[in-house]
Amino acid sequence: GFGLSFASKRISLRRSFGQIRTMTEISTASDSYLKKLNINRTSLEELLKGRFFFGPSFSIYGGVAGLYDYGPPGCAVKANILAKWRQHFILEDNMLEIDCPCVTPEPVLEASGHVEKFKDFMVRDVITKDYFRADHLLEEHIEKLLENKALSAEKRDELLTVKAAADSYSRDELEEVMKKYEVRASKTNNEITAPFPFNLMFATSIGPGSSQPGYMRPELAQGIFLNFPRLLEANGGRVPFAAAQIGQAFRNEIAPRSGLLRVREFTLAEIEHFLKEDETKHPKYDSVKDLEVWMYPRDNQLGSKVIVKQSIAKAVSEGTIANETLGYYMGRAYLFLLEIGIKEFGVRFRQHQRTEMAHYAKDCWDAEILTTHGWVECIGIAHRGCYDLTVHSKRARLSVYEAFPEPRVETVWEAKPNKGALGGKFKGKAQALIKFLETIENEIAEKLQNDLSSEQKANVKIEDFEYELTPDLVKFAQTKKKINGRTFIPHVIEPSFGIGRIIYAVFEHSYYIRENDEKRGVLSLPPSIAPVKASVLPLLSNQKLTAFVPRIVGSLTASGISSKVDTVQSIGRRYARTDEIGIPYGITIDYTTVDDDTVTLRNRDKTSQIRIKIDEVVPLIKSLVDGKANWTEVEAKYPKYEASPESEKDEDLKK
Repeated sequence: GFGLSFASKRISLRRSFGQIRTMTEISTASDSYLKKLNINRTSLEELLKGRFFFGPSFSIYGGVAGLYDYGPPGCAVKANILAKWRQHFILEDNMLEIDCPCVTPEPVLEASGHVEKFKDFMVRDVITKDYFRADHLLEEHIEKLLENKALSAEKRDELLTVKAAADSYSRDELEEVMKKYEVRASKTNNEITAPFPFNLMFATSIGPGSSQPGYMRPELAQGIFLNFPRLLEANGGRVPFAAAQIGQAFRNEIAPRSGLLRVREFTLAEIEHFLKEDETKHPKYDSVKDLEVWMYPRDNQLGSKVIVKQSIAKAVSEGTIANETLGYYMGRAYLFLLEIGIKEFGVRFRQHQRTEMAHYAKDCWDAEILTTHGWVECIGIAHRGCYDLTVHSKRARLSVYEAFPEPRVETVWEAKPNKGALGGKFKGKAQALIKFLETIENEIAEKLQNDLSSEQKANVKIEDFEYELTPDLVKFAQTKKKINGRTFIPHVIEPSFGIGRIIYAVFEHSYYIRENDEKRGVLSLPPSIAPVKASVLPLLSNQKLTAFVPRIVGSLTASGISSKVDTVQSIGRRYARTDEIGIPYGITIDYTTVDDDTVTLRNRDKTSQIRIKIDEVVPLIKSLVDGKANWTEVEAKYPKYEASPESEKDEDLKK
């Protein structure tokens, strides 16, 4: 997921943020998007960096690729989006929030598979020794080949197919394709090495020396899985329930690029929804089932290339979306994106190909947002089965006991260990194995018996020790048994949000340039997301006017509304500065304020103003920010103030 590959691709997939798409699809959609929103990426990024929404870290020392600092307005936008996320998900669904360390001991990530499999392929310039991410280099090379207008339609389709699949090739496939198309180092045109794997985790050591290796966590999920017993207890021992965590994650990207879209340290917000395998309905599903969203099902990606708009209910009923709970989180994620300022036409859900998903995953969808960089994966929503809890269950009991209303007679597998033989072979390690066999689950027992029957041996790993079982050490048999309940490992549905990517997408979807004034860029952020809610602007730096500032600012602060006072340059320039950082409302103190204790209140997007009493302006702004009032209602209730043309231009106003 940002710097991210998200939870849905974790572990088994080396690719990060891959999208299966064609250049035609991207360019067509992006052209429409750019025309509709009037996006100029260069001017937007100049605004964001110039007003210090974010900037490269350690810049006076030359900077480090993939690391960024958020400035004051960027921090405020990020905090507001995270507050909205908590309200929208954690509070709305009564989730259990936890906060876990960033440093993770190596055994945890060995068990989860990250140490072995969390890798990308890279290549190296044989002369300069520079590194490149292999699939990115292949994509860039194919793009250059596609610039040849003399290409036949057949050859163009071939190249588009290769580019779309670049991040899904195995190492051998990558090597073969790169040789076929004669891919070379992008800057030098030198030959490159064959692709080789690179683990994306930052390694560290815990404590003095290197006796306890660890890693900076590449995701948040493992902390939730390891705390499952405590979370289960906090929920009264019942499933379903959801746990959430917001925090930093780290991925040592080979070639960070595209600003906040691919970084090495980033903020994630993740949910783990635990449920029974056979009970996947959600009590609030009806609240989202009729939402119509753009979907890109896996079959369409390989065939028609058509993105369809349909209701979540229809997709669930047809089996396109695996179950109601997955559909519920897709709907909630969609509503969240709209609430923070993403345009409806710029959101789609792309389903993972079966070859993209881990073997244990049931279904995976990415919420992608259309930007000037193309479709960007910002949220991953995956039904991950019971894999994660299962791999950690060798260390602790991570199962749930469910009592039946009435006792049942069922056929179960039981282990019959030869304790003497086990003790003789495994000595002090035997007791742990016997304990495991006495509480073994049906599926595991059946698999071990099949292995014993076919191979005459079966392997069991408990903690760091691997036991080799043979038929003389243990036997498994089925028997009928009266049982009062069952023990099971819950399945998990995991929505994972890349906050940095979402923030950048919000900036793009909110940015526009004032009509007939190409120098006036505006961030039309929703009021609840805006870094500052109100500007306080004395018309002139006159003591009679500035005397009102402390009273107004104090009232705003007491109501929890952030504000910014600006007294420098003309009122038109000050309006422009506040528009650039997305301040939705401007309070102007003029000479009428001195006479009748009123001010004007300006709406950023409409640039219209009303006149209102000072004592009323703060409660009104709070209602507007909280969404309890809208500007149309305000204009109908309060007298409109007709500002002179100069007030929106770069000229000084005179009394």
